[in-house]
Amino acid sequence: MKIFKSILVLALVVSLAFTSAHKYYVSITKIEYVKEQQSVQIITRIFIDDFERLLKERFDDKIVLDVNTDETQIDSYIKKYLLSRIKIDINGEQSVIKFIGKEYDGDVVQCYLEIEKVVSIKSFSIKNSVLYDLFSDQKNIVRTHINGKDKSFILIPENDKGMLNF
Repeated sequence: MKIFKSILVLALVVSLAFTSAHKYYVSITKIEYVKEQQSVQIITRIFIDDFERLLKERFDDKIVLDVNTDETQIDSYIKKYLLSRIKIDINGEQSVIKFIGKEYDGDVVQCYLEIEKVVSIKSFSIKNSVLYDLFSDQKNIVRTHINGKDKSFILIPENDKGMLNF
């Protein structure tokens, strides 16, 4: 019964992390290594209102993150920003991250990224400074599933890197 209550509380906290009215700034990045596809697949979830505010300040003050807007232009802004803020080293070498696309999920934008041709992972390092330039109290949660192991980091502006060795 205690386990059920713990799981219920955890599920509630996670679901509330992405409600429309929030007083804290957080993104969640899920990273999974799919060995059969030699691919590192990345999903970054960011509140739409926070991301829209950042993109307005950086690129275009008229931008609106909405399915009825110029997707090509928005995707180019998102790609440019994310690729400048997320850096991944695999086995000591900087990886080339490919922007796949994005989709809206309620008040969150999910951004899809990928690193191709990853034969094996012996070490993995991530720097994630998404939204740090806009919110000093931003936290970026990184959850990984690599080589059958699950690890998590909470990255903050003063400590924006996480490292794993296998």
